[in-house]
Amino acid sequence: MTAVLQTTGLSVRFGGVRAVDEVDVAVAEGQLVGLSGPNGAGKTTFIDAVTGFVRYTGRAELDGHDLARMPPHARARRGLARTWQSTELFDDLSVRENLMVAAERPSWLALAAELVGRPAGDAAATDAALELLGIGTLAEAMPSELTQGQRKLVGVARAIAMQPRLLCLDEPAAGLDTRESEELGRRLRQIANAGTATLLIDHDMGLVLTICDLIVVLEFGKVIAAGTPDQVRRDPLVVKAYLGGGVASAAVEERAEREVST
Repeated sequence: MTAVLQTTGLSVRFGGVRAVDEVDVAVAEGQLVGLSGPNGAGKTTFIDAVTGFVRYTGRAELDGHDLARMPPHARARRGLARTWQSTELFDDLSVRENLMVAAERPSWLALAAELVGRPAGDAAATDAALELLGIGTLAEAMPSELTQGQRKLVGVARAIAMQPRLLCLDEPAAGLDTRESEELGRRLRQIANAGTATLLIDHDMGLVLTICDLIVVLEFGKVIAAGTPDQVRRDPLVVKAYLGGGVASAAVEERAEREVST
């Protein structure tokens, strides 16, 4: 499969510390790839590099185009969308309006529409994102009325409303309870199945191992394992560095049992 995202030898240094060390990652259209590892492994720094927020060496390509020297907003226009661990919303805008801002395609036509009082943004993309995340009932709510878990879902929906080529999700399940996490996992799988290349960071190994096509595991900025969930779950370096014996297997089996029962 042709890669939507391809990084080759991507490295990030902060002074004498190499936070990301020669990392190769590929995400194809319709694939859901997990990026996992202990705290401080370099996962978020990797996404920061790909999306243009930190300098890096090596190469990062989107649909075969080198992203070097492109600022974050230019990468976003090319189709890179991301979420953040701390979901910041426009507090004076409703949930729908927050998504409409993300879905907006800057143009003279959009500017003219705003001047005559018509809402900017892609209404169809906004509605589709709300429906896909199952938060249509929150469309007119204000951010102050949302729980932390709901804010996370709105953050993911906002990224989806951009209709990206690559969706980068940084800890989207943080703050969600078990049921919400499982439901989010099903919806993320639907997004990938619909064709959107997705890169997922999450500490919920039950989630990552259950829904991802491929997983890359980092430790101290280096790739220590890469492969299918079954391969990663059994990799001795992963078990030693992160999973703690049979934790991953138990998490997957427990999640599978819950899904069968529902």
